[in-house]
Amino acid sequence: MDKTVKPNQKKTAAPAARSVSEEPAVRNDETPGTDAPRPPLTGFSPVLCLLGESAVRLFGRSLPERLKLQFAREGITEVKTLAEAREHNGPIIVVRADCVLDPPLIQAVTKRPQFLLLASDDSAAPLAAHVRKDSLDRAVAALEGKGLPAGLLARKPADLDAQFWKALRKREVPYALAVTPDTVTAVGWRMFMGTYKGATDLITKHLWPRPAYHVTAWLAERGVTPNMVTTVGAIATVLAFILFWRGDYALGLIAAWAMTFLDTVDGKLARTTLTSSKWGDVFDHGIDLIHPPFWYVAWGLGLAAWGIIWPSATFWWVIGIILGGYVLQRIMEGIAIKWLGLEIHIWRPIDTLFRQITARRNPNLIILTLSLLARRPDWGLIAVAAWTLICLVLHGLQLAQALAAKRKQGGGPLISWMTRP
Repeated sequence: MDKTVKPNQKKTAAPAARSVSEEPAVRNDETPGTDAPRPPLTGFSPVLCLLGESAVRLFGRSLPERLKLQFAREGITEVKTLAEAREHNGPIIVVRADCVLDPPLIQAVTKRPQFLLLASDDSAAPLAAHVRKDSLDRAVAALEGKGLPAGLLARKPADLDAQFWKALRKREVPYALAVTPDTVTAVGWRMFMGTYKGATDLITKHLWPRPAYHVTAWLAERGVTPNMVTTVGAIATVLAFILFWRGDYALGLIAAWAMTFLDTVDGKLARTTLTSSKWGDVFDHGIDLIHPPFWYVAWGLGLAAWGIIWPSATFWWVIGIILGGYVLQRIMEGIAIKWLGLEIHIWRPIDTLFRQITARRNPNLIILTLSLLARRPDWGLIAVAAWTLICLVLHGLQLAQALAAKRKQGGGPLISWMTRP
């Protein structure tokens, strides 16, 4: 294991320097078997020092701009040159200017004093360090490729407790990569895929990534904001509603699928360009939450244009099942978050797999699209109602099993399978 120096340690006789490999198996400031961060250095605010230069741009920003913005979001807003950093009497975070770091690693570096972050690829090159003034030159030498220094805890992302990203409902080793003109495309793709949620529908997960990557990169370089994309998506949402109501199902589905694609793009654009905002989140998720019921009602009303006239009772039974099931599923998800402490879709692997096909907008659009291809849009709406009812029962079983599991373990919050190695 790697040697680590304890912060704020009282002065004693200086011990003989040890190599990284000579670190004791268990340190008295950490829980055995973990890489838990130690208390931060106190008395001074950390400053950021970028080592070297890079003209490479990814998703509309240069690499140094990205790093400055990422650390600023963690409260580290003061940036110093290397010469200035050598005169700084507090903690210093020094980072290679030609690298990209996944957001969880920004937090990891910020919270771990006397720490050296290694690249996530096979090179294991040192990319960032959080050190005191007396360790700065050793950290700089490491980042310049002159070997690992004694006194710093060197770790790759896979060795840190940062694989579970709750906000994106996924378990994934964060990336820390040096970028060259030869690797910029591969790194850009890795960054883009790093913005995806782990639990989502099969269209978003398997069909949209490649086209969404190219559209997101193109929009980012031209300064298009996520809220602009969401606005166009909102227009497509209304257009789909009108076209469904008129019975123009083919055009309506084009508008609906365009909306779902833009719904993927706006989120990825926000994360890759580091422009996420509370308003953008409310705007995007508000549209996602509200519009599906209106589409189903409009689809039902549009059947008249096809000469399909349902008895009033049939119409309201079908619509009632779809809308009631939609609302009840959302309520169940809210109960899981409030009472169980996690989203029900990430409790067990089977729950995450079921999320891909559960009766939500995109899987239901697949059903409606297939029914139009069969020239029976009425069958599509009935199929959506049936699938919604089936999924409602399955969600009920999920929730009942989860509540029983919580009682069995004494009432504490459930733990997602994604948090386990």
